[in-house]
Amino acid sequence: MLIHVVKPGETLWQISVYYGVPIAKTMDANKLPNPGQLVIGQSIVIPIEGVYHTVSPGESLWSIAQTYKTNVAGIIRVNQITNPAAIYPGLRLYIPAPLYQVKPGETLSQIAKRYGVTVDDLMKVNNISDPSMVYPGQILIIPIKERPVVNVNAYIDRYGQEAVPPVMEAGKYLTYLSPFAYKIKEDGSLETIDDVPAISAAYSKNAVPMMAITNFTSTELGENVAHIVLSSKEISEQLITNIIKVLKEKNYKGVNIDFENVLPQDRELYNQFLKRTVDSLHKEGYFVSTALAPKTSAEQKGSLYEAHDYEAHGRIVDFVILMTYEWGYRLGPPQAISPLNEIKKVLDYAVSVIPKEKIYFGFQLYARDWVLPHVQGEEAETFSMQQAIIRAVKYGAVIEYDPVAQSPFYQYRDEKGIMHEVWFEDARSAEAKFDTVKAYKLNGISYWVLGYPFPQNWILLEDDFTIKKLL
Repeated sequence: MLIHVVKPGETLWQISVYYGVPIAKTMDANKLPNPGQLVIGQSIVIPIEGVYHTVSPGESLWSIAQTYKTNVAGIIRVNQITNPAAIYPGLRLYIPAPLYQVKPGETLSQIAKRYGVTVDDLMKVNNISDPSMVYPGQILIIPIKERPVVNVNAYIDRYGQEAVPPVMEAGKYLTYLSPFAYKIKEDGSLETIDDVPAISAAYSKNAVPMMAITNFTSTELGENVAHIVLSSKEISEQLITNIIKVLKEKNYKGVNIDFENVLPQDRELYNQFLKRTVDSLHKEGYFVSTALAPKTSAEQKGSLYEAHDYEAHGRIVDFVILMTYEWGYRLGPPQAISPLNEIKKVLDYAVSVIPKEKIYFGFQLYARDWVLPHVQGEEAETFSMQQAIIRAVKYGAVIEYDPVAQSPFYQYRDEKGIMHEVWFEDARSAEAKFDTVKAYKLNGISYWVLGYPFPQNWILLEDDFTIKKLL
């Protein structure tokens, strides 16, 4: 996919015509309700197949086009190049996929073999459901992007039938679905949740249901209940027994343990609990994962961090989910929720002590709106990326982009004259995060939390990766 940033005066019709894409296809890819509602600085996904290429010394547009079996004219057009001779090393170009016209008697298998691609990829990018249904003269897009395999988890904090629509919408993109969450009690029992509809929906989309347990709520930090459970072998063994009971009753395939604000002195007790949990659950055929606060060093202080032993978790459990979000906290000052510069500091530390094949990159699916001037403790409004765009259109805001945090934001004045600042994610920031996952060679991505529409994310996720399905 190509990403286009809207300029002053541009219309969706002009953008679609420029890239040779039907306007309906562009609207569908971005889930735009009204083609006339664009805002300056908004990023639009252009649904065309291709790859990004960084120019090396000595390369020309002609040599690059030859490498990718495409044409110079197409590269010039999609990159808006005014002087083809003036490309330079380090320039990032979007290379549109080559097109091929089917000849009489040709099969998809023959065409795939000629270009060194798979039949499945040919079918996928051309929306072909039956490989025998190709005909002479048909124009096929030839995929040229290598898509690494990635595991994808998403949490959902909606219960009962309310959980079903978000799961059905995103399920095709998920390896795991994690209804959040069973809360542990001081006696080792669990507060149940109405998760059966979500589990059923997950199975219908071939997503593995992953039970989630936690020690906190929106009003309780949970450090005391964690201490009571972790410091008693009898109670913690009872908790493990209850976890296995729920796994069997609800047909979960594994568990995600999200214990937060654990007391620093309980760090080793937490590690020991994880080891006993893994030993018990592996014998029953279940996997175990944990959620970890975003640390940048083993010595990092703070109630969120000290009891989270990255090295031990990486050694003990099957995989870990890094909660690389919430810098832009709902009760804190306005800032990027998931600034990429800060996330990379966490990743630099994480990959030094945890195997990369066990690390999942945390990705937030929500936007926030803070009132200005900010008063400490005043809660920001949380809503979807789609709502962030709708609000920008409504108030005529200009979307800016922080190149360090790799995150979009804007300010606006509401009907009462009150100033606001909104931080969110868009196609550019999502692509930057996916590039980071690939650069660090991480095994997975984990979303918090389903229920906030962000259609560009899913179309780019599928464009960048092959999503692993275990069912």
